[in-house]
Amino acid sequence: MNVAILGSGRGSNADAILRAQSAGLLGGARIVSLFCDIPGARILELGPRFGVPAFQPDAGPFKTKFPPEVEREWARRIRDTGADFVVLAGFMRVVKAPLLEAFAGRIINLHPSLLPAFPGLDAIGQAWRRGVRVSGCTVHHVNAEVDGGAIIDQAAVRREDGDTLADFERKIHEAEHALLPAVLARLAAAEAS
Repeated sequence: MNVAILGSGRGSNADAILRAQSAGLLGGARIVSLFCDIPGARILELGPRFGVPAFQPDAGPFKTKFPPEVEREWARRIRDTGADFVVLAGFMRVVKAPLLEAFAGRIINLHPSLLPAFPGLDAIGQAWRRGVRVSGCTVHHVNAEVDGGAIIDQAAVRREDGDTLADFERKIHEAEHALLPAVLARLAAAEAS
């Protein structure tokens, strides 16, 4: 399973995946490329560090979506790296038909809540403001509905008395860093069998 990671920020989840790969923990999953839609984002620094090609193609004029022709070009460029599977890890654009069709059933996303609770932006902040005692993270298949695809796995995180928002956020990110590589390894193993 040749995987492209798409991200928009510092790349902490991409880093966790690449560290798992370096430690031999991804099984048959192999990261073949990193793509970022934000010029200068720290995720791009991971490519040279881990020997994985990193790309920052033009993403078009919008901040949260692609124009269709640009998304078709992204799909082509991702395929050209040999990827046949896509992981959205902190990727802040909604993907539509061009990518969904090019990688039908082969795009997953990591979301920082226990979906279906708190879909969309600022999920950790939404959970915090609601005062929930348990939140966490979800890996799910990507479909045309934002954070609406079938759930693959989840990890719960308890909000303890005395936790600050920063504590809660840190615990959720730690859960993400464990969950996403584990899910990738399982998906690769299932595909190989």
